Amino acid sequence: MANAGSDPIREEAAKAPVNPYGASKLMIERILEDYRSAYQLNSIVLRYFNASGADPSGVIGEKRDVETHLIPRALMALQGHCADFAVFGDDYETPDGTAIRDYIHVTDLAAAHLRALHLLNGGAAGGVYNLGTGQGYSVTAILKAIEAETGRPMNTILKPRRVGDPPVLVADPSAARVALGFAPIHSDLAAIIRTAWAWHQTAHPARAG
Repeated sequence: MANAGSDPIREEAAKAPVNPYGASKLMIERILEDYRSAYQLNSIVLRYFNASGADPSGVIGEKRDVETHLIPRALMALQGHCADFAVFGDDYETPDGTAIRDYIHVTDLAAAHLRALHLLNGGAAGGVYNLGTGQGYSVTAILKAIEAETGRPMNTILKPRRVGDPPVLVADPSAARVALGFAPIHSDLAAIIRTAWAWHQTAHPARAG
C-alpha cells in the first residue's frame, strides 16, 4: 500500500504497493479475482492490518525463526532473546515522529474468518474487507504500553527508516462491520500486550544473566 496519509484506509483506496510484501498480497488478490471470473470460485479477501496478541489461554502465540513484528520483538528483547531491537525512524510526519499502525488481536481475526466462511457457505459471491480497529498507535506508544504492562524498561537504539515503511497505516473497518457483522472486541492495546507477554513468558522464558 502506498502512503495513504493520516486518513483511515478504505478498501477502494488506490493499490500501489511500495514493497515486495505488499506486492505479493495484491498479486494473490488478483489471482482470486481471476479464479472467480474463470471458474466461479467465490472468495472473501480479508486484509489484516497488524495481527498481534496471543490466545488468552496462553497456549498459542507468535514464534517465528526470523521475527520482524514490533510487539513480539520488543517482548523478546525484554527476555534477552533479541539483542538488536531498534526503532526504525523518529522523523515521520506523526505526532511523536514514529510510525503509526493499526493493531488487531488474533482472537478477533479468527472470529472474522468464521464470519467470512459463514457468508461464503450462504452463497455470498465474495468481497474485500479490512480487518483493523480504526485506531492507530505509534511505535513509541506501543513501547510505553509494553513498559506499563510488564513493569520493565525498554532499552532501544534508533536506526534510520526502512525503505517502504509508510508513516501511517490505519484501517477503515466499516465495510467489515456492515457486511460481516464484525467488530473487534479483544483488540484494546492492553489486552494485546498482556496476552502476548503471558505467552512469551511461557513459551520461551527469559535468558539467565
